[in-house]
Amino acid sequence: MLQKGNLTVEMHDYGNFEKVGSIGSNLPRNDKPITTKPGDVILYLGNQIKIYYDENSWNFTKLGEVQGVGQRELKSILGSGNVSVRFSLREK
Repeated sequence: MLQKGNLTVEMHDYGNFEKVGSIGSNLPRNDKPITTKPGDVILYLGNQIKIYYDENSWNFTKLGEVQGVGQRELKSILGSGNVSVRFSLREK
């Protein structure tokens, strides 16, 4: 999906441990039981993306992780309430 271009997702708080938003289409899933950690980027139900800033255990498809920031800094960056997050591939 990102090979076609950047993806901007409108995300909102959920459960005081994550941001979640719709990606507008369905992707294949490979759900496994995991316990998330701050910074995990998760595909949920095949059509939503989540960024965790705390722990949660469930069956998820892990897509990646935010690196180089701690839990407090990540929560500060994401802020409270709604936020627009742009996902893109790293340039080589």
